[in-house]
Amino acid sequence: MLKKDKDADNLKLVNWQLADVVVFQKQYFLLLGLMLIVLAVYVLRMWHLQVLQGTTYRYQSENNRIRLEEIPAARGIIFDRNGNPLVENRPAYHLQLIREDVRDLDQTIREVARLCERSPEELFAVLEASKHVPKFVPVRLVSDIDRDCLARVEAQRIRLPGVFVQLEPKREYRWQGTAPHLIGYLSEITETELKSGQYQGYFPGEEIGRVGVESAFEKYLHGKRGGRQVEVDAIGRRIRLLDEVLPIAGKNVWLTIDIELQKVAESCLEGKMGAIIAVDPNNGAVLAMASSPVFDQEKFIRGMRKEEWQALSRDRNHPLLNRCIGGAYPPGSTYKPFVALAALKEGAITPDTSFFCPGYVDFADRKYRCWRDHGHGSLNMTSAIIQSCDVYFYQSGLRLGVDRLAHWVKALGLGERTGIGLPGENPGLVPTSAWKKQALGVPWQKGETLSISIGQGFDSATPLQMAVAYAAIANNGKLWQPYVVRRIEGHGPEEVDEIRGKLKEKIAIEQRYFDVVKKGMLGVVESDQGTGHGIKDKSIQIAGKTGTAQVVQLAEGPNRPSGKNVKEKDRDHAWFVGYAPANNPQIVVAVLIEHGGHGASVAAPLVQKVILAYLRNVGSGTGS
Repeated sequence: MLKKDKDADNLKLVNWQLADVVVFQKQYFLLLGLMLIVLAVYVLRMWHLQVLQGTTYRYQSENNRIRLEEIPAARGIIFDRNGNPLVENRPAYHLQLIREDVRDLDQTIREVARLCERSPEELFAVLEASKHVPKFVPVRLVSDIDRDCLARVEAQRIRLPGVFVQLEPKREYRWQGTAPHLIGYLSEITETELKSGQYQGYFPGEEIGRVGVESAFEKYLHGKRGGRQVEVDAIGRRIRLLDEVLPIAGKNVWLTIDIELQKVAESCLEGKMGAIIAVDPNNGAVLAMASSPVFDQEKFIRGMRKEEWQALSRDRNHPLLNRCIGGAYPPGSTYKPFVALAALKEGAITPDTSFFCPGYVDFADRKYRCWRDHGHGSLNMTSAIIQSCDVYFYQSGLRLGVDRLAHWVKALGLGERTGIGLPGENPGLVPTSAWKKQALGVPWQKGETLSISIGQGFDSATPLQMAVAYAAIANNGKLWQPYVVRRIEGHGPEEVDEIRGKLKEKIAIEQRYFDVVKKGMLGVVESDQGTGHGIKDKSIQIAGKTGTAQVVQLAEGPNRPSGKNVKEKDRDHAWFVGYAPANNPQIVVAVLIEHGGHGASVAAPLVQKVILAYLRNVGSGTGS
């Protein structure tokens, strides 16, 4: 019985195993079938991609590119004090080339040269200069192409693989030829500058400010470049945008100058070499800065040929020099108010001290002449300023001495840079006995004190320094640091910086001494005997001082040339520095005309013209 039960169990086990095998086989074949189907799908898809569409995808893989494009940032706009735009941006189109995408480089260059009416040699030279640049990096073939060239290139794009047009904001000087020395210009950054570390975040081909405000405020005006990642086809057409970082435009800069007053000042300099600068004596703001001759800023934007640059830089008239801050000249008789203040302060003379002027001073076996041959007779301080008597100031200078004079002239801001912050400022020179010993190796001579007492000899100053010093006299001893930017605007209300005048020091000279000197300077214009009486105006009182600065020592005696007989290069420089209204000064103007002759007849009328233009403009409510 037990055996039968055991055989039955064995039979059931065998039947169960056979059934299990059958189920397993079904699952196996089902899984195998699925795997074969999946494999078949993969094979069919590969056959479709490789055989049926192989040519299409091969073309795309060989010709489509992921390209990184730079997006130039718009440079900040420069306004005048009243919000008139002086410098803006315009769209410029540059022809770029990616050598990696070009099939026939020689043919492409020749075709581009034909379309843009350039010589192939010029474009090949650009490529040669960029041979160190990786082939996948764009090279600028032609900058700022005109619209005709742009249209021809776009029409032939399919035949010019690797060539594309880049849009970039380009500087536009709205008032071309106005205030070029103050505003400045741009030129391409050099490889040396890029490696210097001073220009972090800049790229080859970018332009930077070179002089003036464009240079001094480069970090505010420049902005920050953006970029995009795009897919393009074989001829450079964009297929799709993959990613983009927008550029950040530069900050806008508001200047202190008034464009209308600037144009008046520049009109005064037409046909002359010289400088006119106007400042506000109450805060140091520069109201106008004109230098002549001028230069064309657009030449730098368009790109200047080597011959053009050499002609400009070698021009004997130095048109690139900002004479307001970079030209240092003997101040002539405009120096006399400084001598008067120093002598009064030091007690070398009093307001009532008189000297007799016979037309000369005998000193060390030499005659030091007054500008008026027959002399002025007996004069006190006020009369000496009014009539600009050289003999009076010879005597005052001798009593004062070179070093005490230098101390107070430096206190008025001469002999050092004003701190205006523009590149190229000349410090001028206020000589001392120690300076001469160190610089020339010989001791100071008393005869040299006579020369510097009338603004000759070693004395030199810029028109800006003279304007700042006269502003300090006009406002009774406040020496302001001049400035040319009043506001810097960012991209939101919180990004606005208002710039105020900076008081450098209060000059330690008593008010009564300023009053004496200012009385004499008012008499220069208002008195019938004043050297600047010719510009007296019924509507406004102007105070100031004429100056005629000798350029070369002319021969004495009957053979001494005069008037038109003096060669132009040997003629005196003409100065006038003045302020108005005399009882409440609002503007100081310094005029220097190189080889102009007499300050009274040449420079003084220009000061009058600028002062009247400003005060009438402010009075009408159109200025600020």
